[in-house]
Amino acid sequence: MATITAAMVKELRESTGAGMMDCKAALTETAGNMQEAQDWLRKKGLSKAAKKAGRVAAEGLIGAMISGPKGVVVELNSETDFVARNEQFQGLVKMVAQVALRVGADVETIKAAKIGDFTVETAISDAIATIGENMSLRRAALLEVANGVVASYIHGAVIDNAGKMGVLVALESTGKTDELAALGRQLAMHVAATNPQALDPSGLDPETVKREKDVLADKYRQQGKPENVIEKIVESGLKTYYKEVCLLEQAFIHDTGKSVAQAVKEAEGKVGAPVKITAFVRYALGEGIEKQESDFAAEVAAASGKK
Repeated sequence: MATITAAMVKELRESTGAGMMDCKAALTETAGNMQEAQDWLRKKGLSKAAKKAGRVAAEGLIGAMISGPKGVVVELNSETDFVARNEQFQGLVKMVAQVALRVGADVETIKAAKIGDFTVETAISDAIATIGENMSLRRAALLEVANGVVASYIHGAVIDNAGKMGVLVALESTGKTDELAALGRQLAMHVAATNPQALDPSGLDPETVKREKDVLADKYRQQGKPENVIEKIVESGLKTYYKEVCLLEQAFIHDTGKSVAQAVKEAEGKVGAPVKITAFVRYALGEGIEKQESDFAAEVAAASGKK
């Protein structure tokens, strides 16, 4: 009986994109013959992952996980929304989030991290071969505080801690953890609803602010306003803009008569200590990914040489 080495399994995986265990089974069944093992995988319909690697993956799940004063959010993409209902894929999202809590938010570090005898990257490749769709770990973020909590909120949850949108909010405080967690969840829901661009004006991209100022100034120049008046109007307009895009200045969705900053200040009474929002992260599934649109009739016409 031929000895099946790890190098042989690796070679077969790279040439077929099939899962590690399937490659080992193929080599065992074919006494280590590489060509026959490739054919064996093709006949079983397992030589899939490599062919699927170029297909756009814009669906999937956002997963979040909290551990004390630390939290992570990850995005694992698939080709179709259907896969988000697959238990293997859901388990993969949870596993990736657990690993991110341990090793940090760098995607390549997460993919190289070991889970038992396998890496995360291997687990994703195996899931591609088994489920039959391209998948990719797109991004991850980690928030941590020295004292306080990191709270999370999942919108459009498919399972616990995974859904269509994930938010983390980090609160620095020495106050009551349970009150902080409740406040943090409210703030995370607010971030999900309003999609702020920064915590406060200092966190905004200077180019974005300059563009806003230029648009406002040009608008009033076209109305014939003098420059000294335009300057005052622009400053007023920027204050309105900040209330729209900066978290601390936005109207709090749970009490629109207050800004987020005011709501946090009032919550300090229940918390029993000063509270500071140090950071937030908001991941919406597939945002920024250009989805491919296919015209099936056009594809058939092209294949037949017609226009």
